Amino acid sequence: MAPTPLKIANLIAAEIKATSAQVSAAVELIDEGATVPFIARYRKEVTGGLDDTQLRTLSERLTYLRELEARRASILESISGQGKLTDELAAKIATVSTKAELEDIYLPYKPKRRTKAEIARERGLGPLAEQILADRAQVPAALAEKFLSAEVPDVKAALEGARDIVAEQFTENADLLKRLRDYMKDNAFLRSRVVEGKKEAGAKFSDYFDHTERWATVPGHRALAMLRGWNEEFLSVDIVVDQDSTEAVKPVERIIASFYAIGTKPGDKWLAEVIGWTWRVKLSMSLSLDLMREMRERAEEEAIRVFARNLKDLLLAAPAGTRATMGLDPGIRTGVKVAVIDNTGKVLETTTVYPFPPKNDVRGTQAELASLVRKHRIELIAIGNGTGSRETEKLVADMLAQLPAPKPTKVIVSEAGASVYSASETAAAEFPNLDVSLRGAVSIARRLQDPLAELVKIEPKSIGVGQYQHDVDQGKLSRSLDAVVEDAVNAVGVDLNTASAPLLARVSGLGKSSAEAIVAHRDANGPFESRKELMKVPRLGARTFEQCAGFLRIPNGKEPLDASSVHPEAYGVAKKIVAACGRDVRTLMGDSAALKRLDPKVFVDERFGLPTVKDILAELEKPGRDPRPEFRTATFADGVDDIKDLKVGMLLEGTVTNVAAFGAFVDIGVHQDGLVHVSQLADRFVKDPHEVVKAGDVVKVRVTEVDVPRKRIGLTMRKDGGAPAARDNAPRGDRNAQMKPKFSQAAPKQQAPAQGAFGAALAEAMKRK
Repeated sequence: MAPTPLKIANLIAAEIKATSAQVSAAVELIDEGATVPFIARYRKEVTGGLDDTQLRTLSERLTYLRELEARRASILESISGQGKLTDELAAKIATVSTKAELEDIYLPYKPKRRTKAEIARERGLGPLAEQILADRAQVPAALAEKFLSAEVPDVKAALEGARDIVAEQFTENADLLKRLRDYMKDNAFLRSRVVEGKKEAGAKFSDYFDHTERWATVPGHRALAMLRGWNEEFLSVDIVVDQDSTEAVKPVERIIASFYAIGTKPGDKWLAEVIGWTWRVKLSMSLSLDLMREMRERAEEEAIRVFARNLKDLLLAAPAGTRATMGLDPGIRTGVKVAVIDNTGKVLETTTVYPFPPKNDVRGTQAELASLVRKHRIELIAIGNGTGSRETEKLVADMLAQLPAPKPTKVIVSEAGASVYSASETAAAEFPNLDVSLRGAVSIARRLQDPLAELVKIEPKSIGVGQYQHDVDQGKLSRSLDAVVEDAVNAVGVDLNTASAPLLARVSGLGKSSAEAIVAHRDANGPFESRKELMKVPRLGARTFEQCAGFLRIPNGKEPLDASSVHPEAYGVAKKIVAACGRDVRTLMGDSAALKRLDPKVFVDERFGLPTVKDILAELEKPGRDPRPEFRTATFADGVDDIKDLKVGMLLEGTVTNVAAFGAFVDIGVHQDGLVHVSQLADRFVKDPHEVVKAGDVVKVRVTEVDVPRKRIGLTMRKDGGAPAARDNAPRGDRNAQMKPKFSQAAPKQQAPAQGAFGAALAEAMKRK
């Protein structure tokens, strides 16, 4: 391994708590095109057992560090081309570990537009600056008299030119910039103020109208809230440092003075004035913008992490299973859309009923729904949780009361993203002859049967489990969410003969075109009878087969092992295990007692080590096991259909729809999620809400606060009932709108509020490259 790859491997190894040999092996596999799920599951011997979390971090850091090395090489080449590269400078460039530090070093050598300092040098004032710095016992004004000319008419102009040259040296000194930046990170505050005349219009940001907190500890959700308020022109936001200092010379100016060993000589006095001027005019703004960018990136990482975790929980929510299901997409004026699907998700029948105004056909609707239940032997009724949800649920409950047992089970299902799916190309291709409004009912029914299989068809950002999702870097967000979907799909596995193209496209090694080719081959030739038949699919080669085969399942096929997660390349090992038991593979599968009597070490060979053998044994014990939990539903309280029906003290059951850094949102059936603040999640200190709950959990909550005008509901999960939920500084009304959209939301238009030079510079700094 070359020095640079070895250096990268060592850095990553320290970060993910692995050895450089493990990292190097994983990097080699990634460079060969292997996916993270494949490496984590089927190459444990090669990587020493790195898990998917470590591999995801490895992959991200690998990209960053390779970009860093490429930039490092580019900078070295640029400085060398200028004839200014010394051994000392090269060594310094070689040691930095971040892009920011690298750019700081490059500043003095970076090609730039003609600056005031450059103009001053052209006017012959470079030597004046050098003399003042070299001999501070001299009076700067006296030295300046020797440099007067037609372009430099007086001493003031000469000293201003020298000041520009010295100030540029200050702003391009990497060591000084690091020292100042570190000081600011430890001592700076983030301050927000309401823009004059915007109090009423920006009421949702009222918590930030006069708000100050330490930059180093501001939580991501509050940072993003303030930046959104700034972006929407309701808040002014800035970085302040040494604001409470009463000293004539601010601490930050003392740092610069100390760096240049400022004393009491005439030249020192002049330099002290230059330092103050440089800080106020140049460094204060540029370093504040650096901190703003870093804060935004830190907040975005937190928001993306929250979104990814919630999405994972939602994708891996318990499936109701292969049961005939009726999906209802509630609507008042436009009617309730109805779709009936069989146990495989095939659409059997659709219709629209009108139980609400203006038609008010309650009896006709109930009769039609009851007829569909009897006709198709419906076991589940999925009701979307949008407008009209509780009214529709009551209608269904009254209908079910009139039916003989066994009765279908009604379930409230999140319809977030259903409307996006309905109008998508995927839905149009799947249901070309079905009205857009009815496609949503099909999606609601299917996501109850199998949330993962249906949600993969929807753009992850439209599912609505994010925290300020439209305010973050959309590229990073998409990459993170795609990784979550990929990991979830491959953790569960996919039925090769029933999976849709969008679901197959998320399988390791496959993509949109190969997934569509598999479906086309299946439609033309019938169901796959073995994994080997995948090799007959056009343009699906050996490499792709290696990556995907272990994650594709064929229940009841020719080869029993095709129904398991055992990879075809390891069938030989599996068959040795079966032979050792003297049994048929079909009868051995699931016989835990027989398998536990075997010694895994006996089956280890040159290619397959102990980790793989143990995985095979575990899979034979529980073939095709689903890592998702058992299906369970929340029961909403009768007569509690609207926020106005809520009373403080009520004990209710609900479903967690979203988890954020400040708490969890719970659907209690009143069209507005309640918030369980992090302080109300348990009778103990909770740092991360994910320690207690996840999206999809069914929980018991007690109402602690009801604010009808602002549509705020405070809930507690504490056994003692809790005090009124502690308020968080993020505007909760704004979060509710952001975090659970019925329809997709466009990213806010980027505009720069009129807040002076800093506001304009901040707007420019916030633009992503």
